[in-house]
Formats: sequence, C-alpha cells, structure tokens
Amino acid sequence: MSALPESFGRSAANDSDAQETREWLEALAAVIDSEGPQRAHFLLERLIDEARQAGIDMPFSATTPYVNTIPAGQELHSPGQIDIEERLRAYMRWNAMAMVVKANRLDPADGGDLGGHISSFASLATMFGAGFNHFWHADDTDQGGKHGGDLLYIQGHSSPGIYARAFMEGRITEEQLLNFRQEVDGKGLSSYPHPKLMPEFWQFPTVSMGLGPLMAIYQARFLKYLHARGIADTSKRKVWVFCGDGEMDEPESLGAIGLAAREKLDNLIFVINCNLQRLDGPVRGNGKIIQELEGEFRGSGWNVIKLIWGSYWDPLLARDKEGLLRKVMMETVDGDYQAMKANDGAFVRKHFFGQHPKLLEMVSKLSDDDIWRLNRGGHDPHKVHAAYHEAVNHKGQPTVLLIKTVKGYGMGKIGEGKNTAHQTKKLVDEDVKAFRDRFNIPIPDDKLHDIPFYKPADDTPEMQYLHERRKALGGYLPKRRPKADEQLPVPDLSVFQAVMEPTAEGREISTTQAYVRCLNALLRDKALGPRTVPILVDEARTFGMEGLFRQIGIYNPAGQQYTPVDKDQVMYYKEDKAGQILQEGINEAGGMSSWIAAATSYSTNNRIMIPFYIYYSMFGLQRVGDLCWAAGDMQARGFLLGGTSGRTTLNGEGLQHEDGHSHILASTIPNCISYDPTFAHEVAVIIHHGLKRMVEQQDNVYFYLTLLNENYAQPGLRPGTETQIVKGMYLLLEGGSKKKDAPQVNLLGSGTILRESIAAKELLEKDWGVSANVWSCPSFNELARDGQDADRWNLLHPADKKPRVPFVTQQLEPHAGPVVASTDYMKAYAEQIRAFIPKGRSYKVLGTDGFGRSDFRTKLREHFEVNRHYVVVAALKALADEGTVPAAKVAEAIKKYGINADKINPLYA
Repeated sequence: MSALPESFGRSAANDSDAQETREWLEALAAVIDSEGPQRAHFLLERLIDEARQAGIDMPFSATTPYVNTIPAGQELHSPGQIDIEERLRAYMRWNAMAMVVKANRLDPADGGDLGGHISSFASLATMFGAGFNHFWHADDTDQGGKHGGDLLYIQGHSSPGIYARAFMEGRITEEQLLNFRQEVDGKGLSSYPHPKLMPEFWQFPTVSMGLGPLMAIYQARFLKYLHARGIADTSKRKVWVFCGDGEMDEPESLGAIGLAAREKLDNLIFVINCNLQRLDGPVRGNGKIIQELEGEFRGSGWNVIKLIWGSYWDPLLARDKEGLLRKVMMETVDGDYQAMKANDGAFVRKHFFGQHPKLLEMVSKLSDDDIWRLNRGGHDPHKVHAAYHEAVNHKGQPTVLLIKTVKGYGMGKIGEGKNTAHQTKKLVDEDVKAFRDRFNIPIPDDKLHDIPFYKPADDTPEMQYLHERRKALGGYLPKRRPKADEQLPVPDLSVFQAVMEPTAEGREISTTQAYVRCLNALLRDKALGPRTVPILVDEARTFGMEGLFRQIGIYNPAGQQYTPVDKDQVMYYKEDKAGQILQEGINEAGGMSSWIAAATSYSTNNRIMIPFYIYYSMFGLQRVGDLCWAAGDMQARGFLLGGTSGRTTLNGEGLQHEDGHSHILASTIPNCISYDPTFAHEVAVIIHHGLKRMVEQQDNVYFYLTLLNENYAQPGLRPGTETQIVKGMYLLLEGGSKKKDAPQVNLLGSGTILRESIAAKELLEKDWGVSANVWSCPSFNELARDGQDADRWNLLHPADKKPRVPFVTQQLEPHAGPVVASTDYMKAYAEQIRAFIPKGRSYKVLGTDGFGRSDFRTKLREHFEVNRHYVVVAALKALADEGTVPAAKVAEAIKKYGINADKINPLYA
C-alpha cells in the first residue's frame, strides 16, 4: 500500500505566522457565509492575478481536492422513494446477471458460450436508476407534449441492465431475455446497443469505444443548430453520454471536448463511470484517473462535478479538521483503491486508515463491516441525484460528472474490484446464491440453479412506482423512431436540368462542379432547401463551394463578431447564428459526426434532414471508417462525397492524398450505396435517385459518390438510361468499325478512366480495325451486389425454370467480344463482377494497385497502366487469347505506344 509522503503536514509545520494564516482563512469563510461562493471566487481570482503581476509564480492547476464537488450540506435530496428504487435496482441487477449467466450455460452442442458482461451494469445501476426515475425525459410529442426527448448514449457493455429494466417495464419478454445474443431467428436481443438490429429500441451504437462521446458532442451541437434555424424546438432536450473511465483513453473520447465548451453546449452531460478499471486492469494504477480527467475537462472549459464519496463518509470528513483524511484520499493511488474493494473491511482499516494513527483513531469505534460499508459516490442514490440535478440546471457550459464506483459491485469474491471482473460471465451456484443474498432477491434455494428471472406482480408498489415515474417523464427509454412522421416532396429530375444537358462547345466542367450545381438547385427548393445541410472540413474553395458562404452562411452560435478580411468580396466568409453550413475546420471525424447527427435526424428529431458532407476521398472511409460503419448501424440517410477521387486525378498531391480503394471500403458497409460517376448527368441522376429513396421512401441507406476535379466536356443525359445508371451500367458508345466482320470488344470504365476507355475505342477502331463498345459503369459495387443476389436466388431455387440473370450479364449478352474493365481504383473493385461476365468471354481488369504518387495525370495513368494505350493492349490481348487476332498484334501495339514491358509492377514500385 502507498504510504504517506515524508512531506505530510509540512505546510502547516513551516507556517511562519499561523495567526495570520488563520485570519486569512477566517476572512474567506466570512465572505462565503455573507456574500456567497461567487464573491469568494472573484476575490481569489483577483488575488491570484495580482500575485502573478507582482512576479509571484502561480502555476495553473485545473484540479481540486479529491472530495465531492458538492458539499454534503448543499446536496438536493432525492424526492424519490429510495427503498422502492433500491428494490427495483436489485431486481434489475439480478435479471441482468441471470440473462448473461444463462446464455453461458448453454449446451456446447448449441454453439458454446455467448459471452456477455455483468460487471459494467453492476457499477452503473444506481446512476441509471436515478436517470430513468427522475431525469430522462422521453419524446412526448406524439401525445401532444412539447418535449422532443432526451438522447441517451448508453455505455455498451451495460446493455444487460437496460434489457433488465425494459423487461420489468413489459417492453421486452422473457423469451427475448432467454435469447440474449441469439439474434438470427429474430427472437433475441443484440449483444450491445445496435439500432440496425433493434430499430425501435436502441438510439445509438456505442460499444466501439470512443465513438459515443465524439458523436454525442456533435449530436448536442446539431440540436442547437436545428433550434437556431427554427426547424425544431430542442430547448428542453439533453444529451446524456455514459462512458467508462478506461474508454477515455480513446483519442476520440476527448477529441471534441474543446468544441463542446467553445459552443457552450449546456445541453450535453457526460457521465464517466470511474470504477478505476479497464478491461484488463487498473486505468491509472499509479495515478488518479478522476483527477486527470478533471484537469482535461476543466482546462477545456467544462463544468466538472466530482462525485467520489458516498454518504457514509460524510461524518468522517466532517471530523477531519486537520485534513488528514483528505490528504490520504489524495495520496492513495487508484491501484490501491482497487485493492481496497477487492478485499474486506479489515484490509481497508489496515492499509488505508492505517497510514496515520489519528485516522485509525477516527475509525476505532467502527467495525470491519462498518468500514466495508463506506461507499463510493456512484452507489449512493441521494448523491447521484444531487449531482444530476446540478448538471441539468447548469447553464453556459457542458457538464461532466466524474463518478466513482466499483466494477462488479455486488459480485463478491468472483468479480468485485477484481482485474477479471470484465470477463466474468459464468457463475456457479454458490456465486448465484451469494448474489441473491446480497441483494435480497425473493427466490428460494431450490430454484437457484435455474437462475429464474424475477418480476413482481403488476399491482405491487414497486411495479406501480416504476411505471408512474416513466409516465411522469413522458414514456419509456431507450426508444427509437424508425421513420419520420413528416413527408417531404422530392422534385422531378428536371430540377437538375442545368447539369443534364451537353456542355456548350468549348465548355468543360468537372463532376465536382456538377455536384455544386445540384446542391444549389436543392437549396432553392422550397421544401428541401431548408432541410439541406452542407458539411465542410475546411475545403470549400477546393470544391468550388465558397459561393455558399454568403448565400446561406456558416453556422456559429455566436454569430460573426469580427469583420472578415474578404468582406469587400462577393463570396466573403460569413458566419451567422442561423447559418446553414456546418464548417468543421480540419476535422474529418467531426465532419462525419455532424453528418451522422443530421443523417439520423429523422429518428432523433422527427425531422428529415439531407446532409451533404464533401471531403478529399482519401480522408473519408479510410480515415473515419469506424464512424461510417456506425452510420450504417444507426440507419443513417444522407450523401457522402469523396472529392478529388481516384489515384491519378489529383495533380501534385501524392501518396497520402490519392485514393484508389475507397469504393472497396464502401462495399463492406451493407447499406452504403456507392457510385463513381464520370459525367455530370450521372451525378444528377444518382443524387435524385438517392433523394427519392432516402427522403421520399425513407429507405435506410446512405449514398457515397466520388467526384473529380478534372474538367472536360459533358455529353448530357440520353433519355431512357436513368434506370441503368442507377443499376450501375449503361451503353455509352456503340462500336463504330465500318467492317462488318471486325473483331469486337467491350470496354467498361468509371470515373476519370472511362475517358481513357473512350480514347482507346478510337485507337482500336482507327489503328487496329477493332469495333469497341464503351460502357459507363458508375457502380461496380452495385453490379456486384446485384449479381451476388441473383446467384444466391439460383442456388436456393434450383428447380426454378427461369433462373435470375445478373444485370451485367443482361447488358453484355447481346454484345459479342471480350470485356476489358478500367478504373482509377484497385483491380479488386472491378474484379467483383468477373463471375457475371457472359460465359466464354475473356475478362481483363486494369486498376491502380500500389501507393499513389505525385505527377501529371498522363504520367500517373501511364505509371499505373490504366491509360488508353494499356486499354488497347488489354483488348488486343483478350482478342488474341480467343484467337480472333494474332498475338503479334499485341506485341506490335506495345511497341507502337512505347510501353516498357519490363518496368516494375506499380504495385511494388
């Protein structure tokens, strides 16, 4: 155990004028008594300022003593019936434990252990109880109320406890509890909070630790945004975020706390469960995580409330006139605190109070059992209620509650305070009996082996109280709205007419410009304009979007309190309290979190919003892929746009900027619909289709489009191809050879490299007499999914006389000849459709495998072997392989175009 330092008591011993010190302290006490703590705080700050100006070194400290922030005499007492709440908590603890243990007693023949967690909820039960019984308001607008509901980011590993409460409330059945983590047949409960799997229950996925805190900050900010723009009244709503102290090691957990303070998000409350343990051991064995987090949050501008000690400590702290107890509390490190709770009262007496004789004397009349009952603040319902009350009533700052608990509270020898607590999920009958006895669960010994769930009769005081409290707070939580009640009309495709027509002779635009024109058209629409949310990460000028600054403004809750340096320009930088753009700065994770908040607004706010988040494509799915996956789980709806996409389109930027794999990453997210369009009209058709699906039909999908900064002439939409564009493939140009018996090939492409296929068509027909069809393939991902779906159907319906035919096969079947696919992405992207190429056809794929690099586009396409010359060579080689042209023609083409056949593979270059 840690001993008191040699310097203990030195400050008092070295006091050269104890009388003067006492006079200062008495004066301070008098100010507090007569004029209040705010006046005392002001005087102390003035004194510190004066000392600094006089040259006295006053190092900043963002931490306070290791005691509760709210003094015992200032705590608001809980108005609830504590005895009933305690019994309800006990029943929920039991049921949460029972469902996990039952799931892990299954016959190994059924699949073996299912896992689960007991200890996290065990430490959180009191905090959850206070929230559900007294603070967390449900959305009551369906009942004529005006509260949109609080949003709860539940600590993922505590899900059994949430299910246990919902079971008591009658929202979850016993059959579902018995099927915990058994979801395939549709009867079970998801292991963690997953909106996709329980779409009317869980609001947010949180068990990918760190994402919950990050997403919640931007969620709270988005509520303020909606209110400022007059779209929804969110003034009464709070965002509550439950995190573990170990989770705060994730960079994302603390990554946006500065934003929360800067924007004064007083609708945001973090509750950090400081049970001092990670999954494997102590969080800060040699230090104090509560003090560390207090410094982080207070230094960032948050309101910090520490709840460390329970009520049983209050008499001891009141008698601690010399500060000895507070000193030991501060000096004892977390590793030792963990050991205290892993042992017993005698151990605590010896190793904690035994650090000073006066402390031993202080507890001399307490038995070992009395010492063991000295509780941590997170297990004291009165103190938790007082802390919550302070948090919800604090204005002008976000609040963090640092609440000390015991991991595995109530689990006794098998888990309480043990390093193994997180993994403990199997209890033998003796352990189950000890759990029952500790929490006084009315189950007889002869039933214990079966670990039955316990639920009192509906007419008992406990059950009546449970339902009364939720009725008073508007309904039950957590609860999720699967669809918005409102209907928004999507305009006809003609709203994007400006980008669907061929460009005038001599005019060129990029697909990024086409997107911006589509966005502007949407912003002018009366219904969809106000619901459109442009999101930027400090690249507006890169994407040609700076014109929106003055047009719709950048959201800033403080408005614009300075004169921008470009005020004299038409497109000056304009911030506004009701601005529509979310400008996140150089912050992709923040941009994605804002996008998620807007993309799930139909559920969280009953308001359909249409977010468009544009970024360098390399800094999207690769950089924030975990958030993209969470967006899929949350059933997000909106548009992600990867600008300057592909591995060869971005001049000069090089290896870390050039994307050749984001579409492969997008393909891993089942409800992400991705496209790599080449032309402006394709962009318009895809965006319109996305609006129809996500806004009008309320489908739970989101769209990813890659855009180019390369300007070229646009051919315009050929009417009748819209459906094929959406499906992923349409015939752009038919073969133009004048010879009737000319060899035929089919050239497939997407994005910028489709233009190389167009150029290759001309070379094949002019130089080699080969007729080439050119196919625009905006989505190899969608083509692959369609083909896989057809294959699955045919596998499972072998007797069907009309097997399904993949769309790729349908398109290519009438057009003879081998197939060559070329994209600005890795070969694996276009390889996905190989199985659906018509039988007997050769299929060759060109792609940009390898690291990107900086150079001119023409040089990069030559380096990655995707330019027009390589397309020609691939086509001739495919024809030679089937015997249509002599192999010598391939060698001749290689020589004609100056291709170095012996250069190193770009994958390894």
